[in-house]
Amino acid sequence: MTQGQYGANIGSRIYLLESSGDKYYQFKLKNREFTFEVDVSNLPCGVNGALYFVEMESDGGKTKHSGNKAGAKYGTGYCDAQCPKDVKWIYGEANSKEWNNGLGHYGSCCAEIDIWEANSISSAFTLHPCSVTGTYRCEG
Repeated sequence: MTQGQYGANIGSRIYLLESSGDKYYQFKLKNREFTFEVDVSNLPCGVNGALYFVEMESDGGKTKHSGNKAGAKYGTGYCDAQCPKDVKWIYGEANSKEWNNGLGHYGSCCAEIDIWEANSISSAFTLHPCSVTGTYRCEG
């Protein structure tokens, strides 16, 4: 749980892995479509359900960053366009500098496409481009 300017964030992330368990599943969406169903009848105003794609490395950064011994199997390599500072590991290094109330000094940024953000009251689709390619450790 983290406390932000708009209130408490009690969240979790679920990642899809390939059958080997060593890499994140890579959706190949060019010239294709996909569908999904969600029952939002019990998602009240103020609660946000979401489905989104981010530009994280398929192996969780294990190959690119020698300090990352865990990889996708352990959920490393997460990033998004809001530069989340609640990420525990960035580039295989602990995000422990100035760690306070679930937030670290660094964030982990990358491009993001929010396919679906909704509750029983409203719905949104948002593109979040970045000026950098791939995962980027940011601060400030």
